[in-house]
Order: sequence, then C-alpha cells, then structure tokens
Amino acid sequence: MMEKPQISIIISTYDSVDWLKKTLFGYANQSFTDFELLVADDGSDDLTKKTIAKLSSLFKRPLKHIWHEDKGFRKTTILNKAIEATQADYILMSDGDCIPEFNFVAKHMKYRKADYFLSGGYFKLSLLLSQMITLGDIENQSCFNINWLKKRGLKNSIKNIKITAKGFESDLLNSLTPTKATWNGHNSSGWKKDILKVNGFDERMQYGGEDREMGERLLNLGIKAKQIRYCAICVHLDHTRGYVKEEMLINNARIRKETRIMKKTYTDYGIVKK
Repeated sequence: MMEKPQISIIISTYDSVDWLKKTLFGYANQSFTDFELLVADDGSDDLTKKTIAKLSSLFKRPLKHIWHEDKGFRKTTILNKAIEATQADYILMSDGDCIPEFNFVAKHMKYRKADYFLSGGYFKLSLLLSQMITLGDIENQSCFNINWLKKRGLKNSIKNIKITAKGFESDLLNSLTPTKATWNGHNSSGWKKDILKVNGFDERMQYGGEDREMGERLLNLGIKAKQIRYCAICVHLDHTRGYVKEEMLINNARIRKETRIMKKTYTDYGIVKK
C-alpha cells in the first residue's frame, strides 16, 4: 500500500476532452511527482471517462474520476465531493482548461505555509493558439516559451511578463502587484483542514465568483493569502461559456455580499449539510 501523497490536485471539467487531455498531460510532466490527481467531473459523457482511464497509466497513482449526473452547472457540488475524496493534507485546485508549467506543483509545495492559502496566476491564450498546442509542445514546454507563442500569433502585451518572469523577478512582481491574493478556481492551494473548517464550497452558487467566496470565508477565519501569480503559472485554453446565465451571477453576487458583510467563516450549504 502506498503512503499518502504530499499533495492532492483537483481538476474540474465538463465535456471538454481535448482541453482536459492537454491539461492532464501537463501534470504527467511535472518536476514534483508525489501527488494524487482527482478529476472533478460535473456530468461529462463517457468519452471523458475513457480519456481519464487511458491517461491514468502516466501517473504514479491512478487518476481518480469523481463524477455525478449532469443536472446543470453544479461545479461547487462536485468539487466538494472531490475534496472529501482527497488523501493529502494539502490541496491544489485548478481547471481542466489550464495546462501547468513543469514546476507548477513544485512551486505550490515550495510556498505552502501553515495558516495561509496560495493564489496563483494564469496566462490566457487565444482559441487558435489553444488549438495549436500539441502534447509534444507540452512535454518540451514550448507552450510556455514567449518566442514560440509569438511566432504563432501572441501579441505584445505587458501581461506577457507572466510567462517571461523567472526567479528573483517573479518573486519581486508577486510582492509588488496591486492584484489581491484571492482563491481562484484556476490556480489556488490550501490546507485541507482549513477548507473543511469553512465547509468547502457553497453549493447554492453556480458560475461567477464561487471560488472566491470560499476564499473570502477562509480570510474571515483568519487564514492569510499569499500571492504567487508570477511564479506558479498555467496557460489557459480558450473556450465558450454557454452555460453562464445572468441569474447565476446575480445570485452569486448576493451570497458573496452576505459573506463579506456578515464576515462568514462557514456555509451551511457546503460539504456538511444542515
């Protein structure tokens, strides 16, 4: 029997096999490998299940496929189920459309600290660039090379520094950025015991700030947030969001406002139900 992993990684997905395949391949090429990987699947069809089974052999530990029936956008519910299924004391969360750089997990392990959660960054790609990336480009890390990206259409932008900053420069940018350290669904990590204390995600929430709301409860609890958006990088693959509805955003905004005003540290609609 294997010892429990040092870190559990939860990847959320829904019917996006091509992007999920690239994302999982990114985790199969990490410098730090003592992790378990759970795919939190919000009701995808059998193609996703078959893809996960096929790629499982690339990892030290078999991939865990946490699935529930498709009844609309229920990401928070499946994430809570995945949290319960983790074995490690520390949890990293990202999405199935975010390819991690080779040292992505290592960075989260390096900067983790008691009574903190980590807020990482992502680098948005166009749809065309997203489609161009092959598994070979992930293996040799070309898709994180600024010159490779520019040759394929990436435009000049101050945001490109997320890709180019390394070492001291990335640490300096993390300390100087005015962007608040928040719990972002695409790239954040924290201690399982802290996540359980706030009762995970609020399952009333659908798309729009649902990840940040949990982070706000962690902050209200006294957990601090550390910014690592310039050193723990994943590239975000573009896609449409046909599932987003105005009422989702309105409802989520109401719940977040309540969390802030009442300084809530716990939700009654999380992992443990009333």
